Amino acid sequence: MAPKQRMRIANQKHSQNVANRGNVPKTLKASEEKYPVGPWLLALFIFVVCGSAVFQIIQSIRMT
Repeated sequence: MAPKQRMRIANQKHSQNVANRGNVPKTLKASEEKYPVGPWLLALFIFVVCGSAVFQIIQSIRMT
C-alpha cells in the first residue's frame, strides 16, 4: 500500500473522532468485560466464607 493511501484510510477511520473531543475511547478495538477475579476463585472464596460461618454457628450451638 502506498503511504498516501494508508494515510487516507487512517484519516477516514478516525475522522469521526474530531466531533467527539474529550469523549473518544482510548482504543477502537472491542473490549471484553474483564472481572478482577475469576469465577473459580470467587466460588472458592464464597465456599470458604459460608462454610466457616456454618461451622461457627454449629460450634456456638454446641457450646450452649
